[in-house]
Amino acid sequence: MATENPVEILQEEATCPVCLDYFREPVTLECGHNFCRACISHSWEGSDTDVSCPQCREIMQQRHLRPNRQLANMVERAKRLSFQAASGEKMCVEHQEALKLFCEEDQSPICVVCDRSRAHRTHTVVPIQEAAQEYKDKIQAHLKTLRKEREKLLGFRVTGEKKSQECLKWTETKRQKIMSEFQQLQQFLQERERLLLAQLEKLDKEILKIRNDNVTKLSEEISRVNKLISELEGKCQKPASEFLQDVRSTLSRCEKGKLQQPVAISPELEKGLRDFSQKTVGLMETVRKFKDTLLSALDTKRGEYLASFTQANVTLDPGTAHPQLVLSADGKSVSWADTWQDLPNNPERFDTAYCVLGCEGFTSGRHCWEVEVGDGLYWAVGVARESVRRKGWISHYPEEGIWAVLRWWGQFQALTSPLTPLPWSQVPSRIRVCLDCDRGQVTFFDAGDQALIFTFPPGSVPGERIRPWLWVWGSLLRLCP
Repeated sequence: MATENPVEILQEEATCPVCLDYFREPVTLECGHNFCRACISHSWEGSDTDVSCPQCREIMQQRHLRPNRQLANMVERAKRLSFQAASGEKMCVEHQEALKLFCEEDQSPICVVCDRSRAHRTHTVVPIQEAAQEYKDKIQAHLKTLRKEREKLLGFRVTGEKKSQECLKWTETKRQKIMSEFQQLQQFLQERERLLLAQLEKLDKEILKIRNDNVTKLSEEISRVNKLISELEGKCQKPASEFLQDVRSTLSRCEKGKLQQPVAISPELEKGLRDFSQKTVGLMETVRKFKDTLLSALDTKRGEYLASFTQANVTLDPGTAHPQLVLSADGKSVSWADTWQDLPNNPERFDTAYCVLGCEGFTSGRHCWEVEVGDGLYWAVGVARESVRRKGWISHYPEEGIWAVLRWWGQFQALTSPLTPLPWSQVPSRIRVCLDCDRGQVTFFDAGDQALIFTFPPGSVPGERIRPWLWVWGSLLRLCP
């Protein structure tokens, strides 16, 4: 059902049921109904007897008409409201007059009666249309400036997007080039590997053939010598007369049966072995040099990358610290205590997780800071978005707005979902956190030797205000200068 219009209801109440127009000199009959004085008088003309109410037909003993001044006032108000509704002009709530003036001091529209009152007597008052035009001109000037600013910002956005696309195109070109170069290198190394293994297999076959030939010939020679030894030993056991029979023939067979030497490795095979050894040594030396050059280049690039970050002077925000975390006076260190401190439970404070945020927040640029973790067993170091949940239990994962590395007893892990084990035999005692707001990326390094610990991929950190984040239990964490 549609909502009734209050103005229409008031107009209906202010309308005479005879002429269907606003009451003019409204009067009230004994029955309580109201009419215009002229309308009821005209209705009763020519009747000398008792008269009746035109609305309810109740008989009136007397022609007593009582003026209804309250209804007359209401009619006037209804007329004004009707005019206001038709023209769209607002009326003064207190005086029911049109708001045709504007008070400069109170910054509000007033009527002519308000202008004469004590409240506005000493104020600067101007016609409302003049004031509206004056402020409209000021607003238009601001609109002009804001539109220009918007155009500049839109231009910056277009330029930035174009620059980002160019950078992304450049990185993609470099990526494809690197992949192509390494693919060619892999193909070259695989081909060299196949060639060298084939040469080795050929050498294996030649060496095995020589070995087998020698084994066969030596076996035959050993059998012949064994047979001759047995014959000679048996002859030596015989009497002299029998021993001397055919002794010259026996000696002749001993002298003729010279030992057959094993087949030696041919000079060509020895040369092949030497050549293969030289090729292998040369190739392995080339691979080692390439590996050393590549590692050196990576170290250089890592150094240049780290040098591009601005060292941030991070301090801890006591208003966010869990009540069981104790901060140093300079805000540079935090430790866990087994007692609950009496601190205000403000909306910014963590009330369940043993966390604390840095005072500083970053929305653009590259920033880094170092955290000394020592040999503590339970801690986490990283960043969190400004809107990270502070109350109740929270999970320390990117989905919750936290990007960090964690040590829990003997395990060193990246807080991904699921957790990513970090292959470190010895956990670093000092960690460098590198936040690249423009790329939406956070990376962790060993502050000692600049070795990479873990990196969250570009775009994983959202484009909002990011703050340093620490979690500690039973340990001490300190921000390095």
